[in-house]
Amino acid sequence: MAALCESFTLCGLGPSGGVGLGGGLLALEPGPDPDHVLLTDRGRTATLFKVSDQKPLGCWSVKHGQIITCPVVCNFETHEYIAVHDDKVLRIWNNKDINLDKVFKATLSADVYRVHSLPNGGPVVLFKGGGVRTLDVLLEAPQQEIENIISDEVIKWSEAFMEGQQPVLIFTTEKDGDFFVYVQKLKMNSLHKYKLEQQELSKPLSFTAYIKNQIITLLCLYSNDSVYKVLIPLQQNTEEEEQILSKSLLLNLSVSGSVLKGTSFVVLDKDHVAVLGSLAASGEESKECLTIWNTKFQTLQTSKELPLGTSGQLWCYEEKFFFTHGKVLTVIMYKCETSSLAAAVGKLKDSQTPDVSSFVNWNTLGDEELVVSFQSQQSVALKSESKMTLRSKRNTVAKVQPDTLSVGQLLLNLKDASTTAFEDELRQLMSKAQMPDFQATIGCVITALINRCKTNPKYYPRNFLLQIVQTRDLSYSLCPDLMAVALEKKDVHLLQICLQRFPDIPEEITYACLKVFLISEAYLQRIDVNLESVICYIDIEFNNKEVKTEIVENGFNAELEQDIWDTKITKETHLTSDGEFCPVGPQKAALLNAVLHSAYSETFLLPHLKNLPAQQAVLFLRYLYYLYVKCSEKINTTLPGIRSPTINQIMDWMCLLLDAQFTVMVMLPDAKELLSNLHKFVRAQVRFYSELNKIEGSLRELQRLNHQKDSQTYSIEVLELI
Repeated sequence: MAALCESFTLCGLGPSGGVGLGGGLLALEPGPDPDHVLLTDRGRTATLFKVSDQKPLGCWSVKHGQIITCPVVCNFETHEYIAVHDDKVLRIWNNKDINLDKVFKATLSADVYRVHSLPNGGPVVLFKGGGVRTLDVLLEAPQQEIENIISDEVIKWSEAFMEGQQPVLIFTTEKDGDFFVYVQKLKMNSLHKYKLEQQELSKPLSFTAYIKNQIITLLCLYSNDSVYKVLIPLQQNTEEEEQILSKSLLLNLSVSGSVLKGTSFVVLDKDHVAVLGSLAASGEESKECLTIWNTKFQTLQTSKELPLGTSGQLWCYEEKFFFTHGKVLTVIMYKCETSSLAAAVGKLKDSQTPDVSSFVNWNTLGDEELVVSFQSQQSVALKSESKMTLRSKRNTVAKVQPDTLSVGQLLLNLKDASTTAFEDELRQLMSKAQMPDFQATIGCVITALINRCKTNPKYYPRNFLLQIVQTRDLSYSLCPDLMAVALEKKDVHLLQICLQRFPDIPEEITYACLKVFLISEAYLQRIDVNLESVICYIDIEFNNKEVKTEIVENGFNAELEQDIWDTKITKETHLTSDGEFCPVGPQKAALLNAVLHSAYSETFLLPHLKNLPAQQAVLFLRYLYYLYVKCSEKINTTLPGIRSPTINQIMDWMCLLLDAQFTVMVMLPDAKELLSNLHKFVRAQVRFYSELNKIEGSLRELQRLNHQKDSQTYSIEVLELI
C-alpha cells in the first residue's frame, strides 16, 4: 500500500521566487545531511537547502558569462561541493567559501557529462565521450587524455551505484533511433556495451535503475505509456562486443479508460514506482498529476492533481518527492507498505491506523476516498454490536460515529455547513488536545478555513484565525496559504502575529508584508495592532506625534555635532530627519518591528528589496535611522519594551536596504539630506568609540590597581590618564 502525505513549498523558482532560479531547475541532488538537498539552476547558481526548515543554508554562483553545465553534487566523504561550468572547468569548495572565483579550479581536457557522488565510493566523473574517471585520479592530472568510447552516440541518462566495495556506472546512449546501454566497473576497468531491444512505434523517454544481488534492474518509461524492465547481470563471461538486451513489460500506465502520459519516474521499492505525467481520459482535457503504481498487481495506488503544471522532472530522496509546480519547488512526503492484494485494491483494514490523519485535507484526498473510508468504519461499528437490538445498534452507531470520523471525513462533511456550524465543529476538533498528530490537525483546520475563504470571498474569519495563530505553535510550512490570504485581505494584525511566531517565513512573503505595512498612515490608524514593541520608547500625543523626552546620551550630543559640521537646516527638517522624532505612527512602527524580527537570508531578500518603491524605501530608512539614534542614546544600546528590535537587527536591515536602494537614494532629492545626516551620525559614533579605544589600556590598568589595593580607610586618589 502506498499513499501521498502532506506537501509543502521548499522555495520559489520564478523571477520573483526566493532562489533566483529564473532559468529553471537543472537538477536536485542529496546534500551532506539527509535533510539537505542541493539545487542547481539552468544558469549560474547552486543552492543548499534544509528541507525541514524550508530555508537556504548557502548559495554559490559562478561569474556572469559562465554557465553550470551539470548538476552540482556533494562529496560525502569530505563534505565538499563539486561543480562543472562551461563543460570543462571543475570547481571544488566547502561551506565556508563564498566566492567561487577563489576556490579550487581545474580545467579538464574533455567535456563532462555528469559527476556522480557515491556515499562510500567518492565522486565519479562521466565524460560526454563515455570516458569515466574517479575524482582522485582525475585531480592527479587534470589535463590527462580522456578516451572517446561512444563516437557519434549521445548520452541520454546515467547513474552510479556501489556493489559491495565496487563502484558501478551505467549510462544509456542514442544514435539514429537505436539505444545502447554501457556498464562500467571502475576498479576492474571493465566496460560492457549492450543494445536495447527495439520497440515498434515507441521509444524510451526516461530511465531509472537499481542494483541488487549482482544484477542491475533497468526500468524504461516508453512513449507507448508503458514501463519495461531489463535485467543486466554484472558477471559477464562472454566476449561479445555487443549483446541485445531483451525487455519485459512491467507496468501499463492506464486505468479505467484513462492513460498516463509519463515524463519521468522513480522507483520507490520492489513493488512501487512513482510516475509524473499527464492523465487523460477520452474526450477530456489532460491533467498533470503525480501517481504511485503497484507493479506487482498493476494498480494505481494514489494520485495528486497538479493544476499549475510541472517541468516534467521528478526526484525522490528520504521518502520525499521533489518537483516543480507552477513557480515553486514542491515537496510531498509519501509512505509505502508491504504490498498485498488487499492493499492494492484499497481494502486493507488496519486496526493500528490512528483516528486522526496528519496529512488529510481537501486538496490531497478525493471525495470518494473519504466516503468509502466513512462507510467502512460505519459497517465495522455495526458488526461489532451484532447482538444488540436494531434500535440499540442505531443508537450505538450514532454515538460512535463522531469519534470514528477522521479529520478528512469531518472536513468533507462540513464543506456545505453554515458558517456558525462550520466554525463550531472546528473549535471542537481543536479542543481535543489529547488526539495524535495534533499539530497536523490544526494545519488541516486552517486549510479548511482558507479554502472556504477562497470559495466565498465575503467570508473571512479574522478573529478565529487570530485565536489559532496566537494560541498554537504553528509554522509557515504547516499553513502556507494563511499569510497569502492575510496579505490579500490586508489583515496587518494577523500578519504581525505570523511574523512574530512563524520561524520559517520565505523572504518573498516577508517583503510582501513590508510593502503592505508601508501603506498610508491613515489606514493603519484604524487598525488594532499590538503596540508592545514601541509603546515604551515612542510617546504619543493625541495627534499621534511623538513628544520629545529626556534621554541619557551615550557620549554623543546630536545638536553639538550638527554645530561642528556647520549644518544649516530648518527646525522642521531637523525634527523629522535626524531621528529625534519618529517618522511613522505607532501602528506602522509596531508592524515594521515585526519585520525586523523575522528571520531571513540576505542573498534571497536583497533582490526583493530592490523592487521596493523609492518613497517607501526612504520612509523605511528614516524609521531605521530613528531607531538607530534611539538605541545609541541609551547606555546599553537597547530599546525598552517587549519584542523591540535590537541594535544588530536595525543595523543589518539598514545595510541591506542601502545595498538594495543606494543608487535610487543618491539620485532622489528627498533622500540626500537623510543620507547626509546618517553619514554624519555614524562618523560621530566612530570618532567617539575611537576615543574610548585610546583610553582602554588606562582603564584596564586602573581596574588592575584597584584589585591590588585593599583600602581599609577612606581616601582620595588622583590618577592622571595620559
